[in-house]
Amino acid sequence: MEVKETKRLNYYNNKQKILLVGEGDFSFSLSLARAFGSATNLTATTLDTQGELERKHKNGKANVEELERLGCSVVYGVNVHSMTTKPGLGGSAIYDRVIFNFPHAGFDYGREHEIKTIILNVLFNLIPDFRRHQELVRGFMKSARVLVKDEDDGGEIHVIHKTEYPFSEWKLKTLGEKEGLDLVREIEFSLSQYPGYSNKRGSGGYSDSSFPVGKSSTFMFKKQFFY
Repeated sequence: MEVKETKRLNYYNNKQKILLVGEGDFSFSLSLARAFGSATNLTATTLDTQGELERKHKNGKANVEELERLGCSVVYGVNVHSMTTKPGLGGSAIYDRVIFNFPHAGFDYGREHEIKTIILNVLFNLIPDFRRHQELVRGFMKSARVLVKDEDDGGEIHVIHKTEYPFSEWKLKTLGEKEGLDLVREIEFSLSQYPGYSNKRGSGGYSDSSFPVGKSSTFMFKKQFFY
């Protein structure tokens, strides 16, 4: 039996079974696939339908087509809260890595980093202190915990997230602990680590635009042994 050569990109390699969620225009998945020379170990998902993806992201269709040529399983309409029941994602404890880049529940009253948004939140409590964003992350963690392999088998859940205020107030470590996950590493993230990756806003009139990443980290979680 031929032994497959290990090909890596940062913390990921072609021998890991990897699930990616909230994929925007699928350029992050494609960055991995190109580095591996194959995407047969990747399952890449989005909340969008195929039509929504193609309307929102000019490179979305081409990226998906290349991924599928490389053997990737692309799944549309995946809600992170209920992805354990989504056909095409497989059963429990099957993935070595589950990855969510820059989770965000969308905007109601402005952007978090804007002064006016912060003032409204403090003075009038119009924004529920990022609870919607936290619930998105908690829902993801709860589902991902079912799909990722146990700690003894090397399974990890990765969340790439901004670390400056106000994004630091999402308290990812605490959210993970509430969902039976331990933060085992936090490593500084840089877009240059992933050639071809273009982060996307994903919603609103500027859904195909990128946003400043600034100071960000890859937060790496494993299942708590006792939970």
